[in-house]
Amino acid sequence: MTVFDDGIALETTADGSMRGRTVPEWANMVGPFGGITAAVLVHAVERQPDVHGLPLAVTVNYLAPIVDGEFDIRARAVRTNRTNQHWIVELSQGGETRTTATAVFGIRRDTWTDTEYPRPQVPSPTELPESDGGPTWMRNYDMRYVAGGLPDPDDGPAASSETLLWVRDNPLRPVDFPSLAAVCDIFYPRVFLRRAQLTPAGTVSITVYFHAAPADLAAQGAEYLLARARGQQFAAGHFDQTAQIWGAGGALLATSHQIVYFKG
Repeated sequence: MTVFDDGIALETTADGSMRGRTVPEWANMVGPFGGITAAVLVHAVERQPDVHGLPLAVTVNYLAPIVDGEFDIRARAVRTNRTNQHWIVELSQGGETRTTATAVFGIRRDTWTDTEYPRPQVPSPTELPESDGGPTWMRNYDMRYVAGGLPDPDDGPAASSETLLWVRDNPLRPVDFPSLAAVCDIFYPRVFLRRAQLTPAGTVSITVYFHAAPADLAAQGAEYLLARARGQQFAAGHFDQTAQIWGAGGALLATSHQIVYFKG
């Protein structure tokens, strides 16, 4: 068991729901790291006895901060057909809904395959220093920035919001679908980089698309992932952010899109 496994651990209760608990190692500025919340919701569906296929997509909506302590998760399959299965998932504390999600699982078939977004050519992770600093949860990752590291106010505003980095779990842990969901949210808010200052910000909703097949995950093991994120439009207190996650062998394992609020 690693700290990641602790963060997504669930037990089935008498009424058929699942119960988890926050882990201090995943603390963020307010509540737990959003990526670990997305991961536990994916894991909750994986645990269902009637789950059909593998994760294809998950959309997580952060309604209210999760407070330290136990939480309950209910997952319900709303439609299953020959190829896909659609789920509604709800995380609550004290009877109050804190997070909702929809998830699509499906059967993967052998078809024509192509990737229009190849992995960038970058230095190897061993050529780059390990990043330090940031919220508590960042200590659970070995992050090595190629570009767009944590901003220094002395650097001034940046013309681009792009961040590119190598990342893997700390301690080492083989990549699976819950950990891929978490990695899609490891990027600090893009507005920090553009403005070179910390401002209140937080993810409102994130969608993760899983492209990895089981063979891709087996080949990846616990090796570094290459992760890239970039904002697209900053306006009216919100911005959107897109991200790609490549495996060590160059396969595109996951992509994501999220909407983030910010002040200032």
